[in-house]
Amino acid sequence: MPVTPKTLKSAAFAAIAATTGLAAFAAAPVAAHDHKTAAKTAPNIVETAQSTGVHNTLVAAVTAAGLGETLSSPGPFTVFAPTDTAFAKLPDGTVATLVKPENKGTLTTILTYHAVAGKVTAGDLVALINKHGGSATIDTISGGKLTARLSGDTVIITDAKGRAAAVTQTDVMTSNGVIHVTDGVFLPA
Repeated sequence: MPVTPKTLKSAAFAAIAATTGLAAFAAAPVAAHDHKTAAKTAPNIVETAQSTGVHNTLVAAVTAAGLGETLSSPGPFTVFAPTDTAFAKLPDGTVATLVKPENKGTLTTILTYHAVAGKVTAGDLVALINKHGGSATIDTISGGKLTARLSGDTVIITDAKGRAAAVTQTDVMTSNGVIHVTDGVFLPA
């Protein structure tokens, strides 16, 4: 099924009822003879993020926001997952402030701004960008919007504050969706 802004928005609103959580990356081999069973035994989004060694800050933030259970649920979800290096680019003290219990609401909004309801592969995203003349709007689970465009062969995502981040790894498949690794953190308006 083609991914359009309308279908992304509809899926996002359907998923808002479920709380969202981000966290782990690890690809599990899929047996060629039984894709259904293999998909069920593959790690979920949180487990995958926990296994990468470069998403420790994201995992800690997901835990602080209480989103781990949601991102471990059947989904499917698409998560744009910033690396530890991406979080380190934020002003000093930002992450430490966000993970405090009194900032859970803000942290949840930021994390769900990195998630889309449904499974959107890199191919789906590129097709959407091309269909819309070089730029596509993505509705996130938080209710915010991201803008995707191509720069050569790289997908660039721009947040509501105008900050651009590159997708550095695509299509990390999990049992409950797909992860795209980014070199920046998205901030809602």
